Amino acid sequence: MNIEERLVASAGKVEHFLGQILTTDDKDILSLYDSMRYSTLAGGKRIRPFLTLSVAEMFGASVKDAIYFAAALEMVHTYSLIHDDLPSMDDDDLRRGKPTNHKVYGEATATLAGDALLTGAFEIICAADLPAETKVSAVRVLSEAAGAEGMVGGQIMDLAAEETVPSFETLVKTHSLKTGALITASVRLGLLAAGVTDEHTTHAVCTYARHIGLAFQIIDDLLDVVGDEKELGKPIGSDKEEGKTTFLDFFSPEEATAYAERLTESAKAALSSYENSETLCALADYLLARKK
Repeated sequence: MNIEERLVASAGKVEHFLGQILTTDDKDILSLYDSMRYSTLAGGKRIRPFLTLSVAEMFGASVKDAIYFAAALEMVHTYSLIHDDLPSMDDDDLRRGKPTNHKVYGEATATLAGDALLTGAFEIICAADLPAETKVSAVRVLSEAAGAEGMVGGQIMDLAAEETVPSFETLVKTHSLKTGALITASVRLGLLAAGVTDEHTTHAVCTYARHIGLAFQIIDDLLDVVGDEKELGKPIGSDKEEGKTTFLDFFSPEEATAYAERLTESAKAALSSYENSETLCALADYLLARKK
């Protein structure tokens, strides 16, 4: 099975699980669940839960042990996308080629759907059939990655960058928090599901995650300039129109590509001493070469 087939298979498992848990019999709150499901089940590569499941399997855990953590992670990621698209944030009309949540359900319902996904993620972690101390550690990892010192901190830095042009170092920090924190949390949750807590392994796997996370953002910035609008599901050049500083403000497309390639090689090197790392290395190459 190649990496694309693995991604599709993993995404199918995660989406099926999410579809099962995001349901209600209460007609009074059905519209909220419709909004939650609209964005959460809207497809996508499911890279973050794939990382969780792949790391867990790499170190001997089964999908059933890690699926709760993977689903919780995707719920937090989806909440961030719903809120990021709101008029008060990026004010986007399209997400994955479909109208954004607030365009379909209204700004208030979209905001509440994001709130419900965020809080519900921790409920799902607690429902996992894993030791209590493992679940407590998972809650801490995800809450730290999603909060002020992680993704939300990166988002506020990203908003500030629309008013003042950031330095290269600040740009790297912004994306290391806004995008990279959840990607790093993905692998840490996979390690926890497998019962792996030693510092050496955690450092190596997190190094891999940090490097692919930054490479992912560089490729995102490249695609916003040279990508295919139909494949991306959003207008080309939207970052520049919104006044955002990207890696293309510091590099030519060729230099940015070379930087992403170096990060990818460093990511794979971090796992070179571990057995069964082929899937994660293949994922790093896939993300580097992606077109959407």
